[in-house]
Amino acid sequence: MTFTVWLSLVAICLLGAMSPGPSLAIVAKHSLAGGRNHGLATAWAHACGIGVYALVTVLGLSVLLHQFPIVFKTISLLGALYLAWLGFNAIRSKGGIVERLESGKQVSVASAAKEGLFISLLSPKIALFFTALFSQFVAIGSEVSDKAIIVATPLIIDGLWYTLITFMLSSPRLLDSLKSKAKIIDQLSGVVLILLAVRVVYTL
Repeated sequence: MTFTVWLSLVAICLLGAMSPGPSLAIVAKHSLAGGRNHGLATAWAHACGIGVYALVTVLGLSVLLHQFPIVFKTISLLGALYLAWLGFNAIRSKGGIVERLESGKQVSVASAAKEGLFISLLSPKIALFFTALFSQFVAIGSEVSDKAIIVATPLIIDGLWYTLITFMLSSPRLLDSLKSKAKIIDQLSGVVLILLAVRVVYTL
């Protein structure tokens, strides 16, 4: 895998992590209600769930690529449509990232981590996103080292992003800045996701 291809993977993983949804809600809830330690536990437990999804998806898509190329291309096309749908919804967003910054009842650090893990493992949105995301990279990276990079990258990106969210929620000034730019973040993410969908279709 070339450095340029890896940068593309990093960009998509970052957009996926930044996309407003239940994952952001659960990290925000525990960060605001329980403090920094609760937020970090939730963030990295969630990242471990992302790593499990990434591994399972890479192995499954690799089998389809070699044994059923038509099925693989069909999944890639559906994945591209899903990316475009996510992008369209992000562009129409009225600040979805802010709407997910919710507080809640404080629980133990272990319970916060468990919720972070389960919200990633049980999310159909994440399963669909990974199928859409990895189809193009599995076709490129055939070596074991490539697959390891494809699995490790989203895990680390996800953990770092939600670590940043946790620290932001500990700083009122940074939180206010995030709220003021939420709509712009959503719209830029939407445009990039649509462009990525076009790229997937073009490379089929």
